[in-house]
Order: sequence, then structure tokens, then C-alpha cells
Amino acid sequence: MGGDFATFPCDFQNLTFCGSQPGNIAGGYIFNWPISQWGSRVKVNLEGFGHYQIGVYDQNQQYLGYENKLWPVWYQGSTGVLVPVEIAWNPKFAGGRLEGSYKFGGWYSSGQQPDTIYDYNGNLIAFSGLQAATRTGMYGAYVTFQQQITRTDDKNPNRGLRLFFNAAFADTVTATTDRQIAAGFWYTGPFDARPNDAVAFAFGTTHQNQRITQVAMLQNALGLGPVAVKDSEYVFELDYTFVPVPGFQIRPNLQYIYSPGGSVINKDVWVLGLKTVISF
Repeated sequence: MGGDFATFPCDFQNLTFCGSQPGNIAGGYIFNWPISQWGSRVKVNLEGFGHYQIGVYDQNQQYLGYENKLWPVWYQGSTGVLVPVEIAWNPKFAGGRLEGSYKFGGWYSSGQQPDTIYDYNGNLIAFSGLQAATRTGMYGAYVTFQQQITRTDDKNPNRGLRLFFNAAFADTVTATTDRQIAAGFWYTGPFDARPNDAVAFAFGTTHQNQRITQVAMLQNALGLGPVAVKDSEYVFELDYTFVPVPGFQIRPNLQYIYSPGGSVINKDVWVLGLKTVISF
């Protein structure tokens, strides 16, 4: 699904800003690259507007394994289907000079996932230690927006400022992380001598399911802790893309992660990253 719906370029290195968001927060049954699965979709291009599409994907946890990966195989024991829908508006402002992409979508899965806090007897797993209850019928929604704001070179349509905003929300019954929100910008051609270079900045947050947080707080209140109480993780990334020749990109970046894993007890993290891209 991550290759067809809620698609977003992987220009940044931190996965908060890279690729399709639904698979980031519901990765137990929504798969991003390089995991593949059987599926199909119907996409209808709407002239002058954008597109509408609907898909159907097989739900089977065996796609996450390592066996039979070199050839197509249909695994036994599928639990249902994943059905995403998406409608996109692709406007062009300022006489067609400023392009935008606005995607709205959602999904429903008839597959199975474990409950985040309750066991098969309806009691809290944290107290009983029993196996989680199996739930059927997962769902969620997302938006992903991109819009070029300025265009500084008529000969190079990419030069200028582009903004983005992404948000994905999953049901709280089965998703341990129930939402992820990110925003940022790219500015291509910051210097006349470097028209293909780009500066980019992004910030985002990933939120732990509040049901899990409340159970952890209850454990501590009853003297069963200490149990880490988690909430949201916050990530910031600053990139510079150096393009020495067309098709070759060198992208160093600086990342700052506040409350890693959603826990303020964890020490904040600084990351120096490097990403390279060669396109033929």
C-alpha cells in the first residue's frame, strides 16, 4: 500500500518525513517498501482536478518474514483484506507556475491485530500477563499536502520554495502509535551558482496510543512500577543537498530528537546523517 497510497518523496533521512505515513504508525499490517504483498488498485484520473483511487491488498503477516522472497508466492492463512481509498487535487496557481498536490485518504482492514492493552479475557495485559485479545477491523485516515509557493527561475520550474504537511491517524484499539504529524519545506536553487542544490527543513511528532500511557500511569499509581510513561516523540531535521553533476546528489543532514521513543526520561539525541542518491 505504501507504494500506491499517501505517497511522499523520501528526500529526508529520518523516517518521520520519509515515505508513506500510514505504514509508519500501523506497520503491523500496512507495509512500506521493501515489503511487498499481493494486491490491486483502480485509479481514475480526473482531468483538470486530480485522481481517485481504491485498492485491495491481501492481509498476511507472513509477508514480513524471510522465506520464499525471491519469487512470487501466495502464502496460506490470510486473515482478510486491506482497502485504502484516496482522492487527490492537483491545482496549478499563478497561471500554472505553482503546482500543488493535496491528497485525502483512509483505509479499512478486515484482517486481525492484537489489542494494545486487553487480553482475551477482557483484562489488562499488564496485570494478567496473558495473550492479547485479537481484534478485527482496523481503520485510519491521512492527508498529505505539497505546494510550491515561489518560483524564482522560469527556465527551471523546480527553483523556489515548496511546503509540505503530512498527518496520519490510526485506530487506538490496535495501533501502539496512533498518529504522526510532520511539516516542513524545500528551497531549491538557494544560490545562482548552485541552481540545483536545495536546503530543506522538517519537524514532526509521533504519538503513542494514550490507552497504553494510561495503563503505565495506573501501574505506577498502584506501586507496580516504575514503568516508563510515554507520550510523544519530536524530531527535527535540517538538510543541504549538493548536486555536483545532474543525477548525483550528496545530502548531509543534522537531526535533533526530543523525548526519544516518547519518553522525556530518555536523553535527547543529536544525529549527523548523510544520504547519497545516484539516478541513471
